[in-house]
Amino acid sequence: MGVQGFQEYIEKHCPSAVVPVDLQKLAQGSMVGGGRQRPPQSPLRLLVDAENCLHRLYGGFYTDWVCGGQWNHMLGYLAALSKACFNGNIELLVCFNGALEKGRLHEWVKRQVNERQTAQQIISHVQNKGTPPPKVWFLPPVCMAHCIRLALLKFRVGVVQSMEDHHLEVIALCRKSGFHGLVAYDSDYALSNIPYYFSAHILKLSRNGKSLTTSQYLMHEVARQLDLSPNRFVIFASLLGNHILPDEDLAAFHWSLLGPEHPLASLKVRAHQLVLPPCDVVIKAVADYVRSIPDITDLETIGKDIFKHSQSCTDDKIIRFKKAAEYYSVASKPQHFPLQLVRPKHTGVPTAVPSPKILSIPQVPQPDKPGVQHSHPDALVEGSLSVDSMEKSLREQKSFSNIPHEGKSTLPFTRSSPVNPAQPGSPNHIEAPLVNASSTSSSSENDESSATTANHISDHKEGWQKNGHASHSAKTPEGDEGVKTDLCETAAVSLGSQDGDFHSLNAQIPSLLSMPTRNHMDITIPPLPAVAPEVLRVAEHRHKQGLMYPYVYHILTKGEIKLSVTIEDEANKDLPSAVQLFRPIRQYVYGVLFSLAEARKKAERLAMRKNCLPEYTHVLIKEWAAYKGKSPHTPELVEALPFREWTCPNLKKLWLGKAMEDKNRRMRAFLACMRSDTPAMLNPDNVPTPLLVLCCVLRLTTLTLGESSWQLCS
Repeated sequence: MGVQGFQEYIEKHCPSAVVPVDLQKLAQGSMVGGGRQRPPQSPLRLLVDAENCLHRLYGGFYTDWVCGGQWNHMLGYLAALSKACFNGNIELLVCFNGALEKGRLHEWVKRQVNERQTAQQIISHVQNKGTPPPKVWFLPPVCMAHCIRLALLKFRVGVVQSMEDHHLEVIALCRKSGFHGLVAYDSDYALSNIPYYFSAHILKLSRNGKSLTTSQYLMHEVARQLDLSPNRFVIFASLLGNHILPDEDLAAFHWSLLGPEHPLASLKVRAHQLVLPPCDVVIKAVADYVRSIPDITDLETIGKDIFKHSQSCTDDKIIRFKKAAEYYSVASKPQHFPLQLVRPKHTGVPTAVPSPKILSIPQVPQPDKPGVQHSHPDALVEGSLSVDSMEKSLREQKSFSNIPHEGKSTLPFTRSSPVNPAQPGSPNHIEAPLVNASSTSSSSENDESSATTANHISDHKEGWQKNGHASHSAKTPEGDEGVKTDLCETAAVSLGSQDGDFHSLNAQIPSLLSMPTRNHMDITIPPLPAVAPEVLRVAEHRHKQGLMYPYVYHILTKGEIKLSVTIEDEANKDLPSAVQLFRPIRQYVYGVLFSLAEARKKAERLAMRKNCLPEYTHVLIKEWAAYKGKSPHTPELVEALPFREWTCPNLKKLWLGKAMEDKNRRMRAFLACMRSDTPAMLNPDNVPTPLLVLCCVLRLTTLTLGESSWQLCS
């Protein structure tokens, strides 16, 4: 679990750091537990991370989500929530994850494997018990985030979408736009010096709409209980294990911190699996180690000390440790990189409070700054968005020290249970029974650091590799002999303390870096066709504003998408999976986005003039998905297809055309993608306009499944 286990650690081991709050009372100017009332001069402005809050925005763990979600119930809840916030002087801005985040792809792969198992448990429970599944199996439909986004727009709640790195953009948006608090549930936020951090998992609206409650995390109290200065949270987060440096790469270091006398020392090696200490034990031990570091700015020395027990890829681990420290340093000081954000109407600069116990609404009004700025890449955060120079005058946060910026399937592992997670005599000393819980290992190598791991498909043009678009790592789908994999030599990590106390145990931990540590393998695709700059500007603008399905921007800019797990019965051999069922639609959509019809028409005209065969442009899109018979560890190459019935205009004309004829072409392009481009579909007497989408879906389903009865759509 690594750093992601820190959020749960706070709730279980630092109860005094979790304070119940009523957001409406905070907006009215009262203090937690009672206090003097004061009229607020501005609304309480909260940023909500929708990635951690989908089940709460949906309205709770209702049984309707099993059938694909209940639209009316969700609309009713969001209407009540928006009304309660308006009446309670609370202004919400909900940020959805619109980033592809290739650097966290291994985390997504592991999550899809777990969610696929959960989906089968849900199906089995419904079939055998005939009752709704338990709440702990809540698995939102893949469309829920987009339905909630549309509903929030309907109720005039602010919505934005991230572009490249969701966590960094949320943190920077929260700080630089003067939000009073962040509502989320992620350890990266807890360790990033967010002034006022609220729980998204227990956000609850009362039935009468007069109480909106949650909990506030007091990170200064967490730091006090860990006896660790917040200045050292950057190193602390880097050493817990994260998406850049996973905890299995830190296993030898974590075990060396516990010592030979620890009750878990005998569990270091079991059944040829990498055994990791429990999260709470690791958190306490790493906090003690970070506290003893004399100079936290000397990352090279710290890295050498951490990986002195490593026998493979030590230099690579040190480099990734520096990158992890740089990442959390940037997250703690977002003023060091430009970020574009959508400025809400009222912006306030929160006052610096060293140890805030509860939220006191800042009363420093700022002039309105409406508008959206254009984005440009930054050296530290790829694809991050820009703010104007006036934002740079905001005060720097003083809680963290200045840390300099430094320039495949995995083995399963088990995580042992906590036994005496703290040293005897310490305040947090706990004794617990021994219980073993298995987990799936993760790996982390940034795309930049894994440039040597690129493996190319041999049956395509060699010119792909010479083009700047072919920058992703790749492999031969069938495992050709020419594939070059980035494997470190097989080596076991000897366990031992700094004084050599473990030598008598003769125990070893197998290092996952001695084998393929990346639990996904990428594939190189041909360079994407050029897209008109006007189209890219429109796509970027709509993407940021939450007005467009995020897959569109991913396809236009990167040529790949991630398709999440759906709740479907994998034991049924008669029905295809949802990914396969709707793939023809996506293929036509890809063809529309890259204007394939017009490109093929030009190729045919050119071939006629040259009296030769036309050379068509083949566009391949990478689809990452997990479904029946397909694991998420490798993508599938899906070819974009043009329409056969008519020549669809290019995307620029299709999107930006304002004539009535252009509107008709847009409708025809939609119907053609749905294989419903017939005159009867556009006749309101045959198909009422409100039922057009439903009839298209039913018609496509019947055609795909081989049904010949069109009466199902009537």
